[in-house]
Amino acid sequence: MERISTGIKDLDMMMENGYPSNHTILITGTTGSGKTILGLHYINQACRDGKKCFVIATEEDQEDLIAQSESFGMQLSEYFKDKRLGIDRVFDERTEYIKGIMAHHVADIDELQSDIIGLLDRIPKDTEIVLIDNIGVFTLNMSVNEFRAQFDTLIRGLAKKKLSSVIIMDSASNERMGGIAAYSVYGVIVTSIKDDPYTNKMGRTIRILKIRNTKIPIDPIGFDITSKGIVLIK
Repeated sequence: MERISTGIKDLDMMMENGYPSNHTILITGTTGSGKTILGLHYINQACRDGKKCFVIATEEDQEDLIAQSESFGMQLSEYFKDKRLGIDRVFDERTEYIKGIMAHHVADIDELQSDIIGLLDRIPKDTEIVLIDNIGVFTLNMSVNEFRAQFDTLIRGLAKKKLSSVIIMDSASNERMGGIAAYSVYGVIVTSIKDDPYTNKMGRTIRILKIRNTKIPIDPIGFDITSKGIVLIK
């Protein structure tokens, strides 16, 4: 099976050289646990490998996303300039839409409809690699059944386009939806921040919960966030 690098060599080695290509991996975790950075490693490496990449960022604007990547030595601005990388301005559209609603004195913004399926139409035809961060923002007003239907359709659509995809979902949204997103995807990775009983300090971990047709470690993997991004603790 062809593999797509996670962008972290040590992590690749723990899952038979990376994520399975043409499939979708879900990354979920708490705030500050490294979800977005893990996604940026994936996109940065794919761009370096010459693949056409596309990021749908729902909680950050284009400039902030690029600035964050560059703080870890990932030169996404160069890939953006030479068209290897596209960044969808979903965040800007969402905020402008809410401003428009408020300007017309619509009181109940919570009634805004969420359109996960519509994300498929935003992906350019020549794209090979996709990162969606964070899909949880679309779930605030969804029932579990509606989310499952839309999410399944999104995953099938990505597969039909033969896209290698990573979708990030915050743990609060994932729990609110009953954790059902895990059943639709090819693999699940969980990032977390926990107390280390040996050092009495907080530590970050990655757990590879599942990747189909892949031998994976059972135990959580400790990591640090450094100036070079995520570094696994051996």
